[in-house]
Amino acid sequence: MENNWLEQAESLRIESFDYDLPDERIARYPLDPRDSSKLLVFNQGKIKHGTFCDLTGNLPSDTLLVFNDTKVIPARAYFQKETGATIEILLLHPELPTRIINDAMLVTDSCIWECMIGNKKRFKLTDTLSTELFVNGKTVRLQVAYADYDRNHIKLWWDQEIQFLDIVQALGEIPLPPYLKRETEEGDKQTYQTVYARQNGAVAAPTAGLHFTENVFKKLAEKGIRKSFLTLHVGAGTFQPIKANSVTEHKMHSEQVVYSRALITELLKNTESIVPVGTTSLRSLESLYWFGVKLFRAETTVFNIEKLYPYPFKAEELPSAHDALTAIATYMDAGKLDEVVGETEIFIFPGYTFRLCKGLITNYHQPGSTLILLVAALVGEDWRRIYKEAMDNGYRFLSYGDSSLLWKK
Repeated sequence: MENNWLEQAESLRIESFDYDLPDERIARYPLDPRDSSKLLVFNQGKIKHGTFCDLTGNLPSDTLLVFNDTKVIPARAYFQKETGATIEILLLHPELPTRIINDAMLVTDSCIWECMIGNKKRFKLTDTLSTELFVNGKTVRLQVAYADYDRNHIKLWWDQEIQFLDIVQALGEIPLPPYLKRETEEGDKQTYQTVYARQNGAVAAPTAGLHFTENVFKKLAEKGIRKSFLTLHVGAGTFQPIKANSVTEHKMHSEQVVYSRALITELLKNTESIVPVGTTSLRSLESLYWFGVKLFRAETTVFNIEKLYPYPFKAEELPSAHDALTAIATYMDAGKLDEVVGETEIFIFPGYTFRLCKGLITNYHQPGSTLILLVAALVGEDWRRIYKEAMDNGYRFLSYGDSSLLWKK
């Protein structure tokens, strides 16, 4: 953007990113096998159709695919009051004893989490709710109460020395996206999870990755296509609609991202061939560049990318992708760090200049959402043509729907 970036951004209206999505086009269940979904490929203004199992043929051999290896936890739990009222608690983000999600899963006695609370009017400030669980051969009494009523901070504590992850696995259910309009079923424990999920902590799946199978990975390896991983624990904010008229007024949720030294090394090998799998991977990679900018400019060593941080810069003020990543590698060397943990609320909308990502593998997103804005930033006004092509050719939409490979315009 030029110096008038804010004026241009404020002129963007969310109704310009709406489209008609009939309810029957929302995929309620995934296909079996996963890689049998449709694949739309957009490249240099041209569109072609295929099947996801043939993804490899649409990628150059020097491509580096970057995946989000977060794993969805059964973060939705229900508690009964003595009055008979049911209270729903959805874990969002740990607050104490640590905000690092991977570490929060390992605590063994108590913790405090920010939560969404269903039927809050029945869950009073002075209430303590409890339930009994059977975990690792032990009967465990779990109790919950408010740590901060106004901020929906919930304290959870239990009477056996058991990791919180095991408590959650025994207590909760997988929280499906609300637009699926159905209850969680046993099969969702497997299908609403990527085959490469490793790091527990998400309340929503990075759904672009749901199409990958061992067969697809085998084909990618045979062609020499590399892969690497980062971790962004997807939060419920990903489903938050834009309610403001101007997109810049929308409050973006902050998300925690973890980057390994191995990832930085892979990115540095070839900064011209990076394709993220999913919008969470894309947002994470672009945020990584901006952390490198902060280090390169000696602004700060705190990894926190604010919503509109990228936009005021002129191109000549910024380091190359390689220089930004080198600044991160140098920072990690100096601190003897194996990984970097950051927070980002980066908001990518039309006018954004992509610094690391050359394309994107992604599903089809809700009308008027931040993810539609991200797609529009990548492919320009062609996003409408892409979505119309998908609609006209029987594609299935949203989390369990079909896929696309979009190259930056």
